Amino acid sequence: MMQLSQPAFDAAAFLANAGLGRRIVELGPRETFFSQGDPADSVFYLQKGRAKVTVVSAAGKEATITLVTSGEFVGQGALAALPGLRLSTATAITPCTALKIAREEMVRVMHEQPEFSNLFMKFLLTHSMRVQADLVDQLFNSSEKRLARILLLMAEFGEPGEHESLIPKISQETLAEMIGTTRSRVSFFMNRFREHGFIDYKDRIHVHRSLLNVILHDQLPADHAEEPPITALPVRHSRPVKESLAASERN
Repeated sequence: MMQLSQPAFDAAAFLANAGLGRRIVELGPRETFFSQGDPADSVFYLQKGRAKVTVVSAAGKEATITLVTSGEFVGQGALAALPGLRLSTATAITPCTALKIAREEMVRVMHEQPEFSNLFMKFLLTHSMRVQADLVDQLFNSSEKRLARILLLMAEFGEPGEHESLIPKISQETLAEMIGTTRSRVSFFMNRFREHGFIDYKDRIHVHRSLLNVILHDQLPADHAEEPPITALPVRHSRPVKESLAASERN
């Protein structure tokens, strides 16, 4: 008896359409895919838009771990051997369309379809390398260079194909959260970048290729340029040592 062959698996079609164990969701800016502490029961494939992944400490301090763009997965921690709770929050930066894939369906397809498994493993490797680069950036680079790197990543410089020099609308408060500094410092650095022709902005930020020089060749604007103060500490006027000793003996 002649055995019918199974149709070839199409990874692109799988990630583009709803089906068993997967559905398409749409989110507006600031809406969440999932929140820290939620059950880790699904993986999202971002079809369109931009998102960020953040973590909040017990003290309430928020830190941005990474940015996510179309063609990437988010929430892959759900595939751990023992599913638990989400360790981070994924939030849309721009209007997003994503495929929500149930954990069980994601595991099944990875086991049964080597092509899809290879695609996902390639993403995990690229993601791991980016996380390492983000850590080095946070540890060793100034906040000004971190801002330059974030703008270049959002403009997709260095990615294959046509880059997007106009980045999605994003507030200076959000940029400050991403690089771990204050909004006033971000405003100061953005003005410097614009004055030196690295960027233009009005409603949206237009990133020029010359901003790469800040990262690749360390060509920051003049080092002697004044930066906004981080804090204003009160000045304490100490008395001379002899006067202090005399006062203590009187007491």
